Amino acid sequence: MAALFARALKSASAALLTATLLLAGGAPSLADARAPRPAETSFLGDTIAVAELPPEGRRTLAAIQAGGPFPYAKDGAVFGNFEKRLPRQPRGYYREYTVDTPGARNRGARRIIAGEGPRRDVRTSGEYYYSDDHYRSFRLIRH
Repeated sequence: MAALFARALKSASAALLTATLLLAGGAPSLADARAPRPAETSFLGDTIAVAELPPEGRRTLAAIQAGGPFPYAKDGAVFGNFEKRLPRQPRGYYREYTVDTPGARNRGARRIIAGEGPRRDVRTSGEYYYSDDHYRSFRLIRH
């Protein structure tokens, strides 16, 4: 009896799903499932002017544009963008740099992420993002 009830429930669930998909315009295609979502293809965040950055941020940006030197060994490392809060790009496109936090005993939470741009050079790309909360949010740096 339990097996008969389970089959009837499964059949009813499948019928309900089919009806819902038909009313909604059909099931999404495989191409639709692979298509990037808008949040993954464009930066929807806030902006910040260079002059509004903390002094340490302006120094870090100047160091990036000069090609260094950088105070931390991890500066210039690949930023993975795993949370997809920045525009989607191939791995290795973004690099991360520490923005010193006065009084912090470690690297702190502030970073500038640099995109390599069409010339594949973070020094000249003009594509820089500031995070003061360790990658939870970003602001595009305006020049």
